[in-house]
Amino acid sequence: MATITDTLDVEPGREPAAARLLGSRPVWLVLLAASVPMFMATLDNLVMTSALPVISKDLDASVGQVQWFVNAYTLAFATLMLAAATLGDRLGRRRMFLGGIVLFTLASVGSALSTTPAMLIAARAIQGAGAAAIMPLSLALLAGAVPVSKRALAIGVWGGVSGLGIALGPVIGGAVVDGVSWQAIFWLNVPVAVVAIPLALYALRESFGRSNPLDVAGVVLAGVAVFAGIWGIVHGNDDGWTSAIVLGSFIVSAVSLVAFLVREQRTEFPMMPLRLFKSRSFTIANIVSLGFSVGMFGAVFLVSQYLQIVMGYTPFQAGLRTLPWTAAPMLIAPLAGILAPRIGIRPLLVSGLALQAGSLAYMAVVLVPGSSYVSMIPALMMAGVGMGLTFAPSATAVLSDMADDDHATASSTNSTIREIGVTLGVAVLTAVFLGFGGALTPTGYTDALRPALIVGAFAVAAATVAALFIPNRRS
Repeated sequence: MATITDTLDVEPGREPAAARLLGSRPVWLVLLAASVPMFMATLDNLVMTSALPVISKDLDASVGQVQWFVNAYTLAFATLMLAAATLGDRLGRRRMFLGGIVLFTLASVGSALSTTPAMLIAARAIQGAGAAAIMPLSLALLAGAVPVSKRALAIGVWGGVSGLGIALGPVIGGAVVDGVSWQAIFWLNVPVAVVAIPLALYALRESFGRSNPLDVAGVVLAGVAVFAGIWGIVHGNDDGWTSAIVLGSFIVSAVSLVAFLVREQRTEFPMMPLRLFKSRSFTIANIVSLGFSVGMFGAVFLVSQYLQIVMGYTPFQAGLRTLPWTAAPMLIAPLAGILAPRIGIRPLLVSGLALQAGSLAYMAVVLVPGSSYVSMIPALMMAGVGMGLTFAPSATAVLSDMADDDHATASSTNSTIREIGVTLGVAVLTAVFLGFGGALTPTGYTDALRPALIVGAFAVAAATVAALFIPNRRS
């Protein structure tokens, strides 16, 4: 089988980045080594959704604590990805990649052993920190290993694996909760890591980027901005949106965000180089990622619980019924990766986002008291196909104008913004749900779910409009 190094041009006096990374390893093995840990991290974004009602009951958790079971993971994930990419460039991408796998696995064990909501929230935060080193470096290692002519296809396969994690998350979580216990959904990560670590050691070679010092002040300011803003949204309904503590959290968030941007503009080695946003493709791809994540992942959080609380399905039955939504990206994302160089990324992104916005609006109409699962299937299929058309083209758009040395930073910036969108989506849509009187009971769920889905549809619709302006490159 041909290797990636067969297709690379060698710069005079310098071994190419992909050759340093791979040696003589075949392409499929490198793709597998980069994708398996990413699959593990992606799986844990949604693996809890089918288990949340069971965990909530077992640990006697409130609605706010249930949100933090998800948000603790995504906040740590979002806040630390850029720092992990910087350290990966400086200390070695494979080294940080492996460190992320180890930390993620240990935190998974901690999650499984949790006996209180606070313990689970803390373990999930550490788990998110491990995932922060896995996801962006996975894409950076892969993108730097393939020639430009094959990059869209490789990213498409990578997106398909990501889609597989999304597809199997609710199903695996539901099956394990029904068959064993909710703790077992975290124990599953241990055997995956046992395979992933030696595979990465064998198939991947160490690579480095720019040897810049870590922007500690930037990490702290970004973390405070995101955490304070999400905290205010989560506590707005309970404490009052005009209360001093909620308003104060929003002020702290805004001031920290401004300070972060000023810091990144002036420091010699920024965590998030603002120069990357000079690329229209990169900027619009990140706007799309934010709006898409707010709408769709906030909806996934609520709809997965709707299937159990209102329709009465078990966790496994509910997970199976999300497959028209979550399985489609596994099939569509590689196809989108193949089509992107031929027809351009704009038609794929616009059509995919429009399908997703329409799916949420459709669900908001059909989900009335007494509605059946069958009425949801068209909307679930629209959402799944739309997500599949979004993943690979948006990832391609993020890297299309970037130099090889910027791949890790650009990828981690996009992943950071996307995960912030996931956290915002869960927080905002849940706040709308609670603001309309939502409760975790059959009678209190449906009426409050509908306005939350409408808000999600508007968020994805805004991303659709932004996608109209992305450069439509072809190769």
